[in-house]
Amino acid sequence: MKYDAIYPGRTWLDTDGQRIQAHGGSLLYADGTYYWYGENKEKTLPGSGIWHWGVRLYSSKDLYNWKSVGIILPPDTENADSPIHPSSCMDRPHILYHERDRRYVMWVKIMEKDGTQSMTVAVSDTLKGPFHMVDHFRPCGISSGDFDLVKRPDGSACIVFEEVHSAMIVAELTPDYLSVTGEYTRHMPHLYPPHVREAPACFMRGGRYYMFTSGTTGYLPNRSEVAVASDLHGPWKVLGDPHIGDPLHNSFYSQITSVFKLPDRDLYIALADRWLVDILGRDDIHAEEWFEQLFDPRTSEEVKQVAKEKIDAASVQNTSLADYVWLPVEWEADKPVLRWHDAWRIEDFA
Repeated sequence: MKYDAIYPGRTWLDTDGQRIQAHGGSLLYADGTYYWYGENKEKTLPGSGIWHWGVRLYSSKDLYNWKSVGIILPPDTENADSPIHPSSCMDRPHILYHERDRRYVMWVKIMEKDGTQSMTVAVSDTLKGPFHMVDHFRPCGISSGDFDLVKRPDGSACIVFEEVHSAMIVAELTPDYLSVTGEYTRHMPHLYPPHVREAPACFMRGGRYYMFTSGTTGYLPNRSEVAVASDLHGPWKVLGDPHIGDPLHNSFYSQITSVFKLPDRDLYIALADRWLVDILGRDDIHAEEWFEQLFDPRTSEEVKQVAKEKIDAASVQNTSLADYVWLPVEWEADKPVLRWHDAWRIEDFA
């Protein structure tokens, strides 16, 4: 099948007719080609014990039709204790190109078995890999959840990540992008989910930084939020929900993972995952209310148990069938907004 547009929420197939598996990732552009990378969920079937099958890469000339390049960070199938073993909860790969060292640096989030979260770093001389793991740690000693990597115009970079169930952290990367310097700032603190922000997706426009975030409700979608700052270390000003005309306030059943700026034009694309396709059209999913009940310390144990049962029932998932919601970033004054389009073309927003 050949595509002539982007169709948010519809199953997206590659040029071989296979479902695209590049979740929680982002886009890069090099030498006239777009590259899309993300979590490979093709084997993540209910009851399989498999969370991921590495990081997969696709290439395209038009952003509509994608050819599978292959798995660029292979899963470690030999070592059950490896952070990239298929049973390990590996999420949200992000890649930076290091001009001086002429290599690509990938960070991935790991949810540890003890409930804490950390980062694994891998490198490759080419984007097509294979990437090799070089380190595994908690940046600044903090349990680190969903994240984004942000490169400044001068080449320096930061990691922006959720301090699990607490706040958003902005930490400076070392000049080689392989670690953090220890310098960091803390933003958007909240006492507990669903109010805690996660899934940061950052981009720069007109000398200002913007950050989309979601609330914390697992794979169940919730309302997004966008904030703006003149510096990555803040202060950040919250502008509200960017999704215009979203009646259920669940980000059009999706969670933003990153924002990509097209080369040589003032057009940004918000890339999002639709993790749970089976809940489409249901108006009885109240994820934020249930998570509020589950984590609010004032809630009785009986109410907490009921909330947990509702969450578990609604979250039954087959993420190998997850889809994508890509939308153009539009603007209302200085606020980035996202409107639903059944189909849209890059050329219409040039």
